[in-house]
Amino acid sequence: MSVSRRAARAVIWHVGALAVLAVILYPVVWVIGGSFKPGDQIVGSLQLLPTDPITDNYLRLSDGIADVPISTFFTNSLLLAAGSVIGVLFSCSLAAYAFARIRFAGRDALFTLMISTLLLPFQVLIIPQYILFQKLDLINTYAPLLLGKYLAADAFFVFLLVQFMRGLPRELDEAARLDGCGHLRIYWNIVLPLCRPALITSAIFTFIWSWNDFIGPLLYLNEPDKYTVSLGLKLFIDQDSVADYGGMVAMSMVALLPVLLFFLAFQRHLVEGAATSGLKG
Repeated sequence: MSVSRRAARAVIWHVGALAVLAVILYPVVWVIGGSFKPGDQIVGSLQLLPTDPITDNYLRLSDGIADVPISTFFTNSLLLAAGSVIGVLFSCSLAAYAFARIRFAGRDALFTLMISTLLLPFQVLIIPQYILFQKLDLINTYAPLLLGKYLAADAFFVFLLVQFMRGLPRELDEAARLDGCGHLRIYWNIVLPLCRPALITSAIFTFIWSWNDFIGPLLYLNEPDKYTVSLGLKLFIDQDSVADYGGMVAMSMVALLPVLLFFLAFQRHLVEGAATSGLKG
């Protein structure tokens, strides 16, 4: 291949990559610019960036929404995200250890059944789950949003951890048994520390999915002081039938910060975990 053809291919590749990057970053730039625009310009103008930036949208956030401080929504979301992370790491790692390191009758069938639940659409489960939690008098509590996390109901994370644990040498288990360790000690002292990349990957995804969840809190939470950030955003267009698009976009920008900081803090572990567990055969 001639030098000119290689240069042309390189130029085409970079132009295509920049075009894709522009499409991906456009919504982010729009939100940043919209947060400094008056509300009527956000929906009534096609201009990407504001001509006369204002900070009133951010200043109004200190007043709260529907008599609820903004900090309440962030605290609720943080509690749910942290509780979800703890529940997923504990329950899914235990289930994964059983599938990956313990031989018992029906193990493969149960594992296949668990993986098949990934094919079930969330919409199919909404009604029976809601009826169940209503019968248990758990509506308007955080229990419906957290209970499944502590029962290893997230098959994706169980599968992720199983794939990682299967790659660990079984000689470690045998050596631990010779020292008198049972399954719990092997799980806690040997397997779990070695699964750190996969655990961090699971924690990152769980935190982001829980923080961004809208349908779950919308179904089960009724009182504004229990709302998460995602439901708090909805209040900007619900209260008094007046749409405060400026405040909503400004709060969207603030709501992105915890997820962005969490991702930046653990991005190296995310790549490592995906490379060493999610892509294993």
